Amino acid sequence: MKRLALILALLLALPLAALAVQPDEVLDDPVLEGRARQISQKLRCPVCQGENIDESNAAISRDLRLYVRERLVAGDDDTQVVDAVVDRFGEFVLFEPRARGGNLVLWLAGPAMALIALLIAWRFMRGRAAAAAPPAVTLSEAERSRLDEIMRGE
Repeated sequence: MKRLALILALLLALPLAALAVQPDEVLDDPVLEGRARQISQKLRCPVCQGENIDESNAAISRDLRLYVRERLVAGDDDTQVVDAVVDRFGEFVLFEPRARGGNLVLWLAGPAMALIALLIAWRFMRGRAAAAAPPAVTLSEAERSRLDEIMRGE
């Protein structure tokens, strides 16, 4: 029974190990700490590239987490903190790049390609329907009377 309790405790503690924020980084003010965690989840680790700085164990991520907290304690709002980090590392650190400048092309390319794909599909389906329609057949008077006879069963 003790072994089962130990295994269960370890399994429950396992997700806590995934959080990279160290106890010495945590701010005393829970509101500021909450803001710091939200900002940290929006910033990409420059080393790991697939993780946010809140979850990354890289040294640069720790430095960025501390920098974010320093800026918040200094009185910056969330936008100012993110702008300060972007000024130092470029827009690469943002998981959601801003929709301006060169990034505007990336933001508009997806919807533009979807519209083009829909237009191509519409044209293809329209052309296919026109090709599948049987040509209009006109019958002569003799053919029409013979057809009527056949339909009546004569």
